[in-house]
Amino acid sequence: MPDASTDGPVATVKAGFSLPVAGVFLQGTVQVPAGRTTLTQLLPIIQNFENVIVGRVAEEAQRAGTPISCRAGCGACCRQLVPLNIFEAEALTGWMHTLPEAQQAALAERFHRALSALRDAGVIDKILNNEHVIEEGPMTQLAIDYFHAGVACPFLENESCAIHPIRPLACREYLVVSPPELCQDPSVNDVRGVQLPLKLSRVLHTFGQEIAQDPRGWIPLVFLLAWARGGQRPGELVAGTGEEVLRRFLDKAAEMARAEKE
Repeated sequence: MPDASTDGPVATVKAGFSLPVAGVFLQGTVQVPAGRTTLTQLLPIIQNFENVIVGRVAEEAQRAGTPISCRAGCGACCRQLVPLNIFEAEALTGWMHTLPEAQQAALAERFHRALSALRDAGVIDKILNNEHVIEEGPMTQLAIDYFHAGVACPFLENESCAIHPIRPLACREYLVVSPPELCQDPSVNDVRGVQLPLKLSRVLHTFGQEIAQDPRGWIPLVFLLAWARGGQRPGELVAGTGEEVLRRFLDKAAEMARAEKE
C-alpha cells in the first residue's frame, strides 16, 4: 500500500530476506526503497510475505483433503472484531484520503452506523475495557458479543471485501476448512480454522505495543476513522533505510517464531 504523500518513482535496492516458518525458511530477495523508509511503507512487502505463508498453508490443506472453504460472497467473518495494527491503520487512512470526497463521505457514514450499532449493543464499552482485549476469557466473550451484534465491516460491499488487495493481515490469516454455512454462528457451530505457523499481524502488533505503550498494539478496525483524527504516523517511529527497516521486521519475526517453539 503506497504512502499517499509519495510523488514520482522511488529509488529501490535489492534486499535479501529469510523468514522462519514452521521449521523452514522462506528466502529470497525483494526490492525495498533505497532512502528513508517507514515500517508503514513496507506494508506491501509484508503483505506479500503473508500471502506466501497463507498460500503454502492453503496448499497443505488441499493436499490433506480439507481445502479452504472461504469464498467471496460469504462475508460472515466480516462481522467479527478485526484487530487492525496501527501501521495498517496509518496506511488505510492515507488510502482513504485519496478517494473522491463522495466516496469518503459514504465510508464515514458506514463507520458511523457501525459504531452506533455496536454502542447500542453494549459492545463499545467492552472494547474500551483493556480486560476484554488482553485476557483470553473476556476477549473470547467480546468476540462473541461483537459477532452477535451483526455489525458488518464498513468495507464490506455486497458481502465481499471492497479493499481485498489491501485488506488487513488479520483478515488474510483467518482461514476456515469447515462448511461455510457453519460460519453463520461460530460461537455454537464447529467452525474449523487453520492455524498459521507464523502470523505477521502479531509481529506488527508487537511493534505497536512498543511504540504506543499500549498492551494491545492494535485498534479495532471499526475505530479507524476515530483513530485517524489524531493524525498519528506510527511508521515514522520505525524508520531507516528500506533494508534497515526490513531487517528490524525480520528480526522481530524470527524472535517471535523462536518464542513460539519454546
